[in-house]
Amino acid sequence: MYLKKSKSVGASSPLNGIGKQDWDARRKRKVGEITQALSVTPVDVAALRRMAISEGGLLTDEIRCRVWPKLLNVNTDNLPEKPAEDIRENHKDYHQVLLDVRRSLRRFPPGMPDEQREGLQEELIDIILYVLDRNPQLHYYQGYHDIVVTFLLVLGERLATVLVEKLSTHHLRDFMDPTMDNTKHILNYLMPIIERVNPEVHDFMQQAEVGTIFALSWLITWFGHVLSDFRHVVRLYDFFLACHPLMPIYFAAVIVLHREEEVLDCECDMASVHHLLSQIPQDLPYETLISRAGDLFVQFPPSELAREAAQQHSQQTAASTFKDFELASAQQRPDSVLRRRRKDQAMAAQAQAQSQSQAMVVVRPRAKRLVRLAVMGLTVALGAAALAVVNTALEWAPKLDLQLFP
Repeated sequence: MYLKKSKSVGASSPLNGIGKQDWDARRKRKVGEITQALSVTPVDVAALRRMAISEGGLLTDEIRCRVWPKLLNVNTDNLPEKPAEDIRENHKDYHQVLLDVRRSLRRFPPGMPDEQREGLQEELIDIILYVLDRNPQLHYYQGYHDIVVTFLLVLGERLATVLVEKLSTHHLRDFMDPTMDNTKHILNYLMPIIERVNPEVHDFMQQAEVGTIFALSWLITWFGHVLSDFRHVVRLYDFFLACHPLMPIYFAAVIVLHREEEVLDCECDMASVHHLLSQIPQDLPYETLISRAGDLFVQFPPSELAREAAQQHSQQTAASTFKDFELASAQQRPDSVLRRRRKDQAMAAQAQAQSQSQAMVVVRPRAKRLVRLAVMGLTVALGAAALAVVNTALEWAPKLDLQLFP
């Protein structure tokens, strides 16, 4: 029992200024290409990835039911049966899962009959507990249900169960550790990406000491918790499932960069900037941002950013601040502990610099800034070429254990 949606982003309306007649023709051609990729033996997964990334994504939920399993290399021949009732009685996370699912009303389509929604919520609980019970190394986190409910609404309970299990042991694996260390490490890629593209925005955010906690719920729910239109959520899931597991942090970066003017017009303090960034506009140009995120991944791959991310990680995970940081992260509030710590470090560095030389001023060369800004201008020209490179570069097999970080 699940809600079957026949339409999704771009399924019946023009995108990015494309005329309706032209879009209908392109949509029909794309459906044919997806059908062809699915019909060959073996399935042309590379072509399916290109279709999932390119404008409009996979178009409908019927197509997603056929393509998402291929993107995750999931065998759908033997789907699991409904879990036994006693799994709820014996599982340590049952009560927390129950609370989160009961609070998830907004994730279901408005106007859905209460009986149907309540049935789906019961299935949502069953999927989560089934995956956790079969994989005791995984730890439930608040926000996990936001991802699972998306798969449930698109695929139905049995198919969603096997895909969520594969996703949980691969793409989401770092979020399901007993601590938040790896989650924080992934968040630490955000600022280096922003600095590469727009040093002015990066410096402003650093001066405001806003950190990256505003993006936590984006990352760990794949934006499912913060976007109100289900069409936009599944369009992003098409993109993320076809790409590298770190792609959601690149997409988070392009949202911040897209809001450059709003950020720079904001009061330069933690509370103001955090409040601004934590509220995602619902009218974002998603196709443009998806293309831009792919371009940035090609220009600044994770291997290039790993050192800076690791340096931030080592500076921000001192044992004395870990518990406070973890609490602040869970509550989606500004990290006052790290704010004080950074302020203390800045004051110490300033005192040391003054003692060495009153005339010493460290500035970033203007030429370097201009070069970085010029790189961003290339993304418009890269477009389709970068998209193809993304697809080629991301030919990895989900069946293998991922080693995301060096």
